[in-house]
Amino acid sequence: MMQQVPAKNTGWRRIVLAGGYSLQGLIATWRNEAAFRQELWLVLLAAPLALWLGDGLLEKALLIATLLLILVVELLNSALESIVDRIGPEHHTLSGRAKDQGSAAVLLTLILAAIVWAAILIS
Repeated sequence: MMQQVPAKNTGWRRIVLAGGYSLQGLIATWRNEAAFRQELWLVLLAAPLALWLGDGLLEKALLIATLLLILVVELLNSALESIVDRIGPEHHTLSGRAKDQGSAAVLLTLILAAIVWAAILIS
């Protein structure tokens, strides 16, 4: 006898559920990651400044996009750290490397944002 596979969520139900999972992820990251909270405050303060400083729609969008990219990479870094921590608390070279690489990705994103902001402000 074949086992029935549960029906997958489709359409609007899938979209609503996905939105709920995303919100749960944002809330969990806010509660557990100080770096995310700091970067979110940075974004909330800098976004209005970007709208004021940007000369035209493209510059404004670029300034805000770099801010949002910081949050995206921080979320991915936090997810990576959660996975590594889930595996076990003991120190392992590969676990440390993975965490360091995630941190480096955040650093490069911050540098990218600084370069874009500086270029737009100078020009």
